[in-house]
Amino acid sequence: MGRAETFEHTADVGLRVFGRDLPDLFEAAGVGLFEIIVANLDQVRPVVAEEVILQAETIPDLFLAWLNELIFRSETAHRLYGRFRVEMEDGASPAHLRATIEGEPIDRDRHILDHEVKAATHHGVSVVRVEEGWRAEVILDI
Repeated sequence: MGRAETFEHTADVGLRVFGRDLPDLFEAAGVGLFEIIVANLDQVRPVVAEEVILQAETIPDLFLAWLNELIFRSETAHRLYGRFRVEMEDGASPAHLRATIEGEPIDRDRHILDHEVKAATHHGVSVVRVEEGWRAEVILDI
């Protein structure tokens, strides 16, 4: 599976993600996002499964739409997500994905909420092919 790491960015948080292919990159981005939101992501159980279908003109736009959809669903449904299965067609135009996300309602007795992420921003977003597969960077507004 891909991996995610954070980097410093003024008052916000940068998220750098690596994946062997685009679905792996998007799955790792979901995990990386929720590692910022909840300090003990390993305590989020896959109780509820939801389908996500998104489309955008470019892969960077789809990446932003993905992260912002996860943030929106978490905020409006008061849920945390910890498992992500993404399907994509490489080279499709427009770019699209179909995913299953799994999580559970926030339980303040078990979940340690760390940061409130308001949005994934367009500032500095990049999704590029690298030797190992794919790398993405995005700034998260917290």
